[in-house]
Amino acid sequence: MRVVVAATADVAIPTLKWLKNSDHDLLRVVTTPDSRVGRGKVLTQSPIASWADSNGIHLLKPSTEEELRKAFENTDLVIAIAYGRILNQDLLSIPKFGFINLHFSLLPSYRGAAPVQRAIQNGETTTGISLFKIDANLDTGPIYCQQRYEIPPNAAASDVLHDLADLGAKAFPNVLADIESGVQPQPQSNDSISLAPKISKQEARIDWSMNANFIRNSVRAFSPSPGAWTTYRGTNIKISEVGLISVSTTLKPGEVLVDGKKLIVGTLDAPVEILRITPAGKKEMATTDWLNGTRVTNGDVFE
Repeated sequence: MRVVVAATADVAIPTLKWLKNSDHDLLRVVTTPDSRVGRGKVLTQSPIASWADSNGIHLLKPSTEEELRKAFENTDLVIAIAYGRILNQDLLSIPKFGFINLHFSLLPSYRGAAPVQRAIQNGETTTGISLFKIDANLDTGPIYCQQRYEIPPNAAASDVLHDLADLGAKAFPNVLADIESGVQPQPQSNDSISLAPKISKQEARIDWSMNANFIRNSVRAFSPSPGAWTTYRGTNIKISEVGLISVSTTLKPGEVLVDGKKLIVGTLDAPVEILRITPAGKKEMATTDWLNGTRVTNGDVFE
């Protein structure tokens, strides 16, 4: 089968590796144009573009509708994984077998851009993958394959996405065989529909007036991107790991307590321990290292 992969994020790499070594013909990789990232706004290509370059795969970065059309012509199938662009019905009809998508939830739950993050934020213990045929609406197409996945208790979104990317790559061989043999996907259920909209930087700001478990789950969900954050002495800092603890001290939401080498912060119902932190302009570090270089006073406040 002549296959094109449309992707931007590195979660597509396990599937690309499988395709490259399979009996299918990986014609090209389609990704988004280079963008300016970081404080220096350096023009940077996507992780998928870098992978394609290093593996000698034909690479396209279409920016117009006409360029997109040409990118998908003369193909049997397009696999879209975290591509980041909405595809209209005119484009979807170009490949012989259309487009299929690897989505990181058990559809119809968590339709949208951030299914893993929203599942973790909501305290879900189970998620999964869905391989479905893309239609003109958001994640509503009929499903070829689904597989469940148990979310580890302390896993961050990046950990879960890594596992789901591998799970999806292992599911594609059977799905492509089904497509070639004429197996039809099954319509999605109308039950348990939920949405997973993209997470904004402002939403990732920690609300210390929420309960401890919600804050812990939010930190897990937003790691590494966009990163849960708070303000201390007028400066933004990211928090990438939080632990639930039992202490006798009562703290107001956001109130800080240094207990030996532990940094403890009050929430609505119980204090939490901050385990890993990223100060402004510095790399992520253990909170104990941050405390060694920062004079923190009991009663200070995270806002």
